[in-house]
Amino acid sequence: MEDRLPRKLAAVLYADVAGYSRLTGDDEDATHKTLNKYLDLFSQTIESHHGQVMHYAGDAILARFDAAVDALTCASVVQQQLAERNADLPEGSRLHFRIGLNLGDVIEDRGEIYGDGVNIAARLESLASPGGICVSDAVRSAVQKKLDLSYEKLGDQSLKNIEEPVRAYQVLIDTRPSTIPGSTDEVPSSSSLEFPLPDRPSIAILPFKSLGSDPGQDYLADGIRFGIQATLVQLPEMFLVNAVALNAYRGKDVTALTVGKELGVQYVLEGTLQQAGDRIRATVQLTEVATKQAIWAEQYERILDDIFKLQDEITWEVITSLNVKFQKSERARIWFAKNY
Repeated sequence: MEDRLPRKLAAVLYADVAGYSRLTGDDEDATHKTLNKYLDLFSQTIESHHGQVMHYAGDAILARFDAAVDALTCASVVQQQLAERNADLPEGSRLHFRIGLNLGDVIEDRGEIYGDGVNIAARLESLASPGGICVSDAVRSAVQKKLDLSYEKLGDQSLKNIEEPVRAYQVLIDTRPSTIPGSTDEVPSSSSLEFPLPDRPSIAILPFKSLGSDPGQDYLADGIRFGIQATLVQLPEMFLVNAVALNAYRGKDVTALTVGKELGVQYVLEGTLQQAGDRIRATVQLTEVATKQAIWAEQYERILDDIFKLQDEITWEVITSLNVKFQKSERARIWFAKNY
């Protein structure tokens, strides 16, 4: 095809700040000054790892690398550096970046890069935890064991405006398998968390239990859970325990009250999933730890094509049950950002 634009294989890094609107609302000048320093750090780290910054957009940064191993090394290093800098700031002033990484074809034109290779990296960024990294299977396969990193499977993710599902992984940064929550029989306690839980509504979303024998149902259950987590974490009025850390409870015979007390959270969301053909049944319950009561529970029966609608319905019920207040602009961003 003569009209086809030339493409090249590149590792793409996309990052932005979690909860940036809230931070600027609290102290616009201080937040912007911190952001400038952090973006400078990003730029220097990208260049030192053989990468190139392609674009800045507000609190977001886009970069390309020739090698996936350089991109992932850069992402790991910069998150460690940012964590060290955040430690010197008050909790409410810390800037936590999410990073998405993908390896794929891109179009490079006039100093910019375009295409699905870029779009997938941007979508993966929204799945990462604040201060975390989410990578595609292409990145993980390219890096293999070249880096001393561990990964947590997120399963096949159906990303908006991307035709085929993308298998995604959370990167467990600078940890050894023996110290990764969930890699041993040890269950994390609230004293092991890096930061004390704030006074806003705090919630832990346990791994949803798949009641079938098909491993594919585990991916589906995790996809629903991470979809809910990715939406709720955008609300500045809520605090969520890191989803990867909660995998320590997968398959364990624990109650919501036990988990809530161990982690020091106010609420625990748990659920089960069954699949029969193209139909799924999800049962979800939200428990208030202090009162030992289930404040909301529901059973849903849907077809697989309604999986995103199911995630939105559960998320909305959680927000309503906790009486979380947020601005109309915040609500619009959450519910309509997925459609652009």
